[in-house]
Amino acid sequence: MVGIVVVSHSPRFAEAAVALALEMVHGERPPIALAAGTEDGRIGTDPMRVSEAIAEVGSSAGVLVFMDLGSAVLSAELALDLLGDPGFEVRLTSAPFVEGLLAAIVGAAYGADLDRVHQEADGALLAKRMHLGGEDTALAPAPSPGVPGRSEVAG
Repeated sequence: MVGIVVVSHSPRFAEAAVALALEMVHGERPPIALAAGTEDGRIGTDPMRVSEAIAEVGSSAGVLVFMDLGSAVLSAELALDLLGDPGFEVRLTSAPFVEGLLAAIVGAAYGADLDRVHQEADGALLAKRMHLGGEDTALAPAPSPGVPGRSEVAG
């Protein structure tokens, strides 16, 4: 099952987003690891904690990493450098944090592969955009192919 890593500056925010997503899962839950806040309990991110979270949920099915804000992206990228080649595929995604996380957790729980989980996460705002008449409603993001042990920031 695809692993999910949640990188957030706030442990409370990360826990709440995961709890919301898990309300939609009936049955086995995917492996999820939080890398939220700093070791001493402050707001922030820590590349070592991100690297440990990736290793914790990693498997041959791959790992999808969500980040809440810009510096969390930097921490996740550094975490991949620290991790080296983990022997499984790791992808960083620019998917919306709450909606994308919900879509990814549900997709992973129901057995979707990494490509599909990533695609669902990236397209998670499409229904809201279409309903509200937002821009870019015609195109759903395509999944990024990813490279084992390296990140791809989907766009």
